Amino acid sequence: MPDPSTLVIGTRGSPLALAQAHETQSRLMIAHGWEAARLPLLPIKTTGDTIQDRALSEAGGKGLFTKELDIALLDRSIDIGVHSAKDLPTALPDGIVIAGYLPREDVRDAFISRDYTGIRELPEGGIVGSASLRRQAQIRRVRPDLQVTLLRGNVQTRLAKLERGEVHATLLAMAGLRRLGLTDHVTTILETEDFLPAVGQGAIAITIRTDDEATRRHLQPVLDEATGHAVTAERAFLTVLDGSCRTPIAGHARLMGDDIEIRGLVLRPNGAEAIEVRRRGAIADAAAIGREAGLDLLSRMPDGFLAP
Repeated sequence: MPDPSTLVIGTRGSPLALAQAHETQSRLMIAHGWEAARLPLLPIKTTGDTIQDRALSEAGGKGLFTKELDIALLDRSIDIGVHSAKDLPTALPDGIVIAGYLPREDVRDAFISRDYTGIRELPEGGIVGSASLRRQAQIRRVRPDLQVTLLRGNVQTRLAKLERGEVHATLLAMAGLRRLGLTDHVTTILETEDFLPAVGQGAIAITIRTDDEATRRHLQPVLDEATGHAVTAERAFLTVLDGSCRTPIAGHARLMGDDIEIRGLVLRPNGAEAIEVRRRGAIADAAAIGREAGLDLLSRMPDGFLAP
């Protein structure tokens, strides 16, 4: 059991996950004037980290990146779980809650290639590597002639495969590249109007035990209210669609004065057809607006729409 004078931060062990955990640690140190020793990091290997030979959609979905951290929270090995918000399943285990989110980074995707400036400039039949069904479907929507192949591994591994010429291009989240100091690899940033990101992309989510009010209070100074409203709307949208990494779903909410607007997109896996939605309303109704957007899409989605 952790020392009551410390808050143990649980994280995956990838370079990006550790960067996110260090950001959480640093923000808490600044907010409270604490030393790093009071906020030790505990890297935990998740099932998702060990599976490199197939798409996660074939192995069980998003929970593969969170299960072991959830167990550590519930058995009190850690006090805080640090996650990429887009990796969190829509339903969390009993006893665990999202305390909030750090200020959101860039939500956009980046196109990365040694020889080409964008998806439309790739040669006919060119090879694009991606582990995301959402990105795969959106790539195929723009260029159905391209070969879209599985590209697993952490950010550095994917960049190394690109450098070796295994693929002509790949797509990665700008947020991760910024947090790792790897933006010099970016060829083109894909604007959200053209390439909608994953729900929660760019946001770091902090999970705690539901009954841990002390940790909740400690976290309050570092949590970002605007990010919380936006991701709440996005996750409500995703929940209606029962979204996981098995389905090509995109969604992004942004604050506009006293309002919040969400744009959502569901695609056939082959990119041949897509259904879009926009909803806007008061920030206080963020969850309801997200749900309405999801229900709208659901009502317009033909049976079997998401089947390959």
